[in-house]
Amino acid sequence: MPYNAYFICKSHILNVKWGVLISVFSLQKNEYLCIIMRYYLLVPFILLLLCFTNCKKKSTQAKEDEKVITNYMANNNLNGTATGSGLYYVISTQGTGIQPDINSTVTVKYKGALKDGTIFDQSTTGATFSLNSVIKGWQEGIPYFKKGGKGVLLIPSALGYGDKATGKIPANSVLIFDIDLVDVK
Repeated sequence: MPYNAYFICKSHILNVKWGVLISVFSLQKNEYLCIIMRYYLLVPFILLLLCFTNCKKKSTQAKEDEKVITNYMANNNLNGTATGSGLYYVISTQGTGIQPDINSTVTVKYKGALKDGTIFDQSTTGATFSLNSVIKGWQEGIPYFKKGGKGVLLIPSALGYGDKATGKIPANSVLIFDIDLVDVK
């Protein structure tokens, strides 16, 4: 039968339920401290455990994305270059103009698709935007191209919209963009 052990600490009464028999009268002052310390050490341990569990999930998603991207490249005869973040890029036309950086404003003709070919967005006339205002996959990938360059960005979910569904894009989706970098300012 569990007993309630009552502790008086700095004018506060703490009510802690224990699953074992505890006699309040038999506990010494140091034992109270020991029990309280175990409780306070348990909370950070649980938080660390949750963090590692979440990190493992992210690692699993990254592996799934990598598999989707490499299968897509194999099925479409693409020879992509990995950047180390999970992003792959394929340059089909090098381009001769300047290369953008994160602070550039770019105009891009593009088609965004999912792994099954579903097109979720496109611009055939060219969309202009600041590179620092788009998804991380574009922020990292577009600077590999020069003005006039064409190719493909294969973006893992972590560099796209992550575990959040957005419009026609399901959560944890790999994004595939055919791009034509029209202008860089």
